[in-house]
Amino acid sequence: MKKIGFIGAGKMAQAIIFGLSDKSALMISGRNQQKNQETALKLGVAAAASNSELAQACDLIVLSVKPQTVSLVLSEISASLTTEKTLISIAAGLDLQSLSDMTAPNQPIVRVMPNVNAAIQQSTSAIVRNEQVSDSNYQLIKSLFEQVGSIHEIAEKDFSCFSALSGSSPAFIYMFIDAMARAGVRYGLSKELATRISAETLAASAQNVLKSGEHPQALADSVASPAGTTIEGIVALENHNFNAAVISAIEATIKKEESLS
Repeated sequence: MKKIGFIGAGKMAQAIIFGLSDKSALMISGRNQQKNQETALKLGVAAAASNSELAQACDLIVLSVKPQTVSLVLSEISASLTTEKTLISIAAGLDLQSLSDMTAPNQPIVRVMPNVNAAIQQSTSAIVRNEQVSDSNYQLIKSLFEQVGSIHEIAEKDFSCFSALSGSSPAFIYMFIDAMARAGVRYGLSKELATRISAETLAASAQNVLKSGEHPQALADSVASPAGTTIEGIVALENHNFNAAVISAIEATIKKEESLS
C-alpha cells in the first residue's frame, strides 16, 4: 500500500482526509508541531515531525499549503524527492511548469483542484498530470479523489475557470442560501427552518439539472407561469443585475487565481 502524506493540514486537506474511507496509510505535517499532533489525532492519521520526514516516508506527497509557500516547502523536502515519488499539488495558481521549475528534472507531478465538499464526499475536482507520472500512479490518484466526489480531466489552461466555478463558488452558493433564509426570517420563519428549506430546495434543484438534462433556463421558465409569482421574482433579480453580479464574481475569482501564477 502506498503511503500518502499531506504537507499542510488546513481546511481543504482536512476535508479530503475526512472523505477518504481508508486512513491507515495517511500522514500529515505542518509548521506547528503541537497543532499538527492534535489535528492528526482528530483525523485518525499519523503525524510527521517535519515536512522532510513526511517526504521520506510517503510515496504520494500532497502539497496543501498556500501558493506563496510552495517554493519554501519544496526546498525543504528536495533532498527526499525522487522520481519514485509523486507530488500532488492542490495549491491554486501554480501550473505544472511552475511546479516543475521548483523541483529536480523529471519529477512526477499531478495538479488537482478539489473543493470543500470533499468533506461530505461530494467534491467536484479537476486533474491534470505531467508526462513523468506513470499510468498506475495517475489512476491511483484519480481513485483517491473519486472517493470524495467527481473528478474531471481537463486541459490545464482551463484550471483558473474551473477553480472559480467549483473551488470558490461554494462560498457564493452559501451566501445565496443565507440570503434566501434571511428573506424567510423577514416573513416569519425561524432562521434554522428557513435555512433548511433554502438548502434543501437548492440541492434538489441542482439534482434536477443533472438528472433531467434540461437547460437551467428552460427549467426556470417551466416554474414561471404567466403573470404568476415566480416571474415577479425573476424580474426583480434581473432588475438587480443578478446574472451580471454572478458573472462578475466568477471573473474576479479567475483574475485573482491567474495573478497567483
